[in-house]
Amino acid sequence: MKRAILLLPLLVFLGMAVFLYRGLFLDPSELPSALIDKPLPAFSLPDLKDAQRTLTQNDLKGRPALVNVWATWCPTCKAEHQMLNRLAQQGVVIHGVNYKDDAAAARQWLTNYRDPYTINVMDADGSLGVNLGVYGAPETFLIDAEGVIRHKYVGAIDERVWREELAPRYQALLDEVQP
Repeated sequence: MKRAILLLPLLVFLGMAVFLYRGLFLDPSELPSALIDKPLPAFSLPDLKDAQRTLTQNDLKGRPALVNVWATWCPTCKAEHQMLNRLAQQGVVIHGVNYKDDAAAARQWLTNYRDPYTINVMDADGSLGVNLGVYGAPETFLIDAEGVIRHKYVGAIDERVWREELAPRYQALLDEVQP
């Protein structure tokens, strides 16, 4: 009995060590999303460029697109912004969700750094972000032409991420809508 009590802390330690060791090999950009293969959540929020215009999830339908959650307070968003501009110039459809940000600052930021977004939703209180399961910015969702979420990427999109992870998925969605 005394020996079993002495072994208990060792067994607990070994169990924790195995659990933590496994975590070393997980990719932090691979956060699971319960929304994969589900439609974008319903929303009714202002357009960043025209606060009098209300946007809904239906405005993001029609073509496969990236839905990029971004903010001016996010340094990683600034790091990925040049890549988003290049993708937009290549014809990639990108919708923005300006997350928990000041609208005037966001509009100025897009003027200063160029605007890659076809549509930009102003999510000042973060309600859409919460419904999307956003942990922070930047996060990017790949949606099909019907507005169904097909993939989620957490972190900055760079050349490697686009080429290896997002571009093949985006092209597959384009191929689905083009005969």
